[in-house]
Amino acid sequence: MTRSIEFLYSRAENILALVLASLFVSFLIQIVFRYVLNLPLGWTVEYVAIAWLWGILFGYAFVVREDDVIRLDIVYGSVPAAIQRIMDVFTGLVCAGIFLWTLPNVWDYVTFMAIERTAYMQIRFDYVFMIYIPFALSVIIRSLISVWHGLSGNHPKYAVGAASEMHDYD
Repeated sequence: MTRSIEFLYSRAENILALVLASLFVSFLIQIVFRYVLNLPLGWTVEYVAIAWLWGILFGYAFVVREDDVIRLDIVYGSVPAAIQRIMDVFTGLVCAGIFLWTLPNVWDYVTFMAIERTAYMQIRFDYVFMIYIPFALSVIIRSLISVWHGLSGNHPKYAVGAASEMHDYD
């Protein structure tokens, strides 16, 4: 099972790399056509916006690991582990609750947008916005995992001496 998950994770990284590479190439095409050839292209602007949206949301949903998420933890790192656990449970429940509460409306909006298309590339907007569903599910799952860690206290970050300054950069 671990090999399958690692294989899928590697393919998700490959997809994200392709999205980012295509975004960059499209951006370069846009610059050349607009400023060198004086022939602005509309589809490049549209593609860059869609690729950026997909790159960010797909990346968080399938590629970014929890340890790679950047957090501002000045207050969090200065309180005892018991308070950190309470903070994790509270924020995890609030975040998961908000995303769960909005999920039906998000689904309705995404499916409703099938009636509209983008201006230049004529891509249906439900295809553009559908990446938000796995992103939202990922946020919910990650938040609930954080709640579980806070309740059980079995995560290494609650160990004595674990602090934001202690990273493994080797």
